[in-house]
Amino acid sequence: MAKPTTKPHAGEDFGTGRRAALVGARRALGTPSIVLGASFIGFGALVQQVGLNLWHALFSTATGWALPGQVALVELYALGTPLLAIALAVGLTNARLLPMAITLLPIVRAPGIPRIFYYLAAHLIAVTGWIAAMRDCPRLPVPQRLPYFVGFAGALWGVTLVATALGYALAGAVPREVTLGLVFINPIYFMLLLLADLRGRSRILAAVFGAFLGPLSYLVVPDWSLLLTGVTAGTLGFAIGRVRRERMRSRHG
Repeated sequence: MAKPTTKPHAGEDFGTGRRAALVGARRALGTPSIVLGASFIGFGALVQQVGLNLWHALFSTATGWALPGQVALVELYALGTPLLAIALAVGLTNARLLPMAITLLPIVRAPGIPRIFYYLAAHLIAVTGWIAAMRDCPRLPVPQRLPYFVGFAGALWGVTLVATALGYALAGAVPREVTLGLVFINPIYFMLLLLADLRGRSRILAAVFGAFLGPLSYLVVPDWSLLLTGVTAGTLGFAIGRVRRERMRSRHG
């Protein structure tokens, strides 16, 4: 397992892990919680509209906490899809969380923290918290990184539980089109966060390739277009970015 980075970073120092967790939570309770909360309001309303009860909605958010997989679960259930097919679809939708966990662990891992805490923290990995941790944690002292991530992501988790219940209670007050629109605020926000760092050329390339390949792959294999586009565009963006970095190293080295 990769060791944590111990090289000092110019950046922030909150003094203690507890303080780092509080700062992370405070930072989450702004734009991230507003966007994520709006999306889960849409999800709560969607659950009510397909005939499931509030506890189904809250259990899904508390245990799954991955909106694309949750939406797939509810929509497929409403269509009467067999349980095995639903499980497979949700598993494929949430497969993105594995590489996110793998890339985050070497950054937040610190000496002396029992392994069980990493397993518990892994439940809080989702795109918003992952992006914040990948951006902010390398600037923190190693012992403060995991608390910061848990504080940030844990606050978002709590907000989404409240938002899910609120959306369920408000179902019917807004048209179904608005409900679905709230759900899609989240992926748009993710895309903007990923593209905000213009130094990440691989991300830009992956997004451009995805924009071109998405419609084309949908015309050829509509059932697999999303997965095919993601894998292909991401691989091309990573490969071209890596070749570019190697060429720059060779020129300067």
